[in-house]
Amino acid sequence: MDDEDFDEVCVVTHPLAPASENATRTLLEILSTITTVSLVTSGLSDDSRLRDEYEVAELTNEGVGNSILVAAIRFILNQLRMCWVIARRDESVILFFGATSYVLPIAFSRLFGKTVVLEPRGNVPLTLELQWKERVPSVMAIGLARIVWLLERVGYQLAHGIVTYTPAMAEQLDLGPYTHKLYPNGARYIDVTHFQPRTAFDNREVVVGFLGRIDEEKGIRKLATVAKHLPEDITFRFIGDGNLTTWLESELESEIRDGSVEVVGWVDHEGVPEQLSELQLLVMPSHPTEGLPTVILESFACGTPVYATPVSGVPDVVRGDETGFLMRESHPQEVAKNIERIIRSEPLSEMSKTCREVAVKTYSKDGAVDRYRTILCNL
Repeated sequence: MDDEDFDEVCVVTHPLAPASENATRTLLEILSTITTVSLVTSGLSDDSRLRDEYEVAELTNEGVGNSILVAAIRFILNQLRMCWVIARRDESVILFFGATSYVLPIAFSRLFGKTVVLEPRGNVPLTLELQWKERVPSVMAIGLARIVWLLERVGYQLAHGIVTYTPAMAEQLDLGPYTHKLYPNGARYIDVTHFQPRTAFDNREVVVGFLGRIDEEKGIRKLATVAKHLPEDITFRFIGDGNLTTWLESELESEIRDGSVEVVGWVDHEGVPEQLSELQLLVMPSHPTEGLPTVILESFACGTPVYATPVSGVPDVVRGDETGFLMRESHPQEVAKNIERIIRSEPLSEMSKTCREVAVKTYSKDGAVDRYRTILCNL
């Protein structure tokens, strides 16, 4: 089937934070290679390039709000705005990216004869439960998260198709009942020409590290303890910024002073390949709320093996003896011992080559376009 035979696609998202915007841009780039694509969203930053690159319908500049009540009201209002916009759009396919609990526009799209696709980006109910437990009693947080879970189930039931990054992600999200309309291999792509080894693996210093948001969801407190227990000749590097940055710098003050720990801070997108290319191992103790951290694929492209927790889609890409190691230990001291063992005794140089090969073959743009072309063809 030629590209011009595909129906046009409208991507609908929840309010976009900067990290979410990057993932959305990747999806739009894939789809725009196949057909005409537009975006319905809210919360775009003032300097977002998405407005220049695609047709964008912005619902509101309001965020999700600082309280649960405000967030709930805005959640409903955004859904009503989405219905209003969708009713006036000509695209035949509406893809809800991350917005899997937005039942009103999902049902509305079905009512208007649209083909509805849902693509979760992670475990939203669990994410909200953890956030709400910091504000309200646990029982209330669990109850509210359960409501979101039920809304998602309704959305999945109404959808014509469901796309996940990997089969393991589909399994973790309990999407077994929807196997007949599930497309479990929709992993994002990375630019393998931009993300490539800048330093040959054998020329790298003995540095392991983390790259991402410095916050609770990324397991930063655990990583701080891990860094303390590493031998002095293995440097741990934190690359990124977040609400735990100040805490991290205080917690590891002595280690930073003696050079066994480095806190680099925020690095823009252009500088990420160079940072990843200086590591012998990327360490990612991600939380089950995540789908598939893009930095893992970027790390592969830079020839850097990964040591990550086996959550969501991670086990499908981080494979032992090929591209990395799964972090099945929970105690920071055991994690530190494993890092030392990996650095000292695993054939990381050969694994580095395999990581790069996997990135180019499976997670390049061409591979992603082929996967989504098949998905759109089968809807």
